[in-house]
Amino acid sequence: MTVAFFSGKGRRIGVALGAVSAGLLVLSACDKPTPLATVTVGSDSVQTEAACYNDGKAIKESLIQDCLNKKAEHTIKVSMDDKVRFGVEPEIADHGWTLFINGQQAEQEPFTKTYRTIPGSAFFASQTGEPADKTNISIVETRGKKLTGIWQFEFKKD
Repeated sequence: MTVAFFSGKGRRIGVALGAVSAGLLVLSACDKPTPLATVTVGSDSVQTEAACYNDGKAIKESLIQDCLNKKAEHTIKVSMDDKVRFGVEPEIADHGWTLFINGQQAEQEPFTKTYRTIPGSAFFASQTGEPADKTNISIVETRGKKLTGIWQFEFKKD
């Protein structure tokens, strides 16, 4: 003789609760995607998530230089005559962002708009005066003096 421990309705509720619990468990294991930064040269465009990002909080001082020196996942060709267009999501622009060239801050004041254009020739001068064939560009989100996000791109001279 079999005895039903749960009615049909009780089993359906139990299955539904189990499915919701499993779904929440799976979602909690996912990382929230970082805001995106985009570089466009002519008709070529590359977009990336942050190389280092702490959900809008300051990146630890001990990690900043490693983040700035991290190899870029995306490369784009740039000639001296090109216009390089940078785009960031509004949440980055709201806090302000600046460019670093080969790990060195290139601007003193953060930019607070989502889009800007800079001539390609600005990215290939080296400290010795010799033109460089490639340059690492970092878009750095700031909050006051704190760095909160770093996006990496490599420019190759075309």
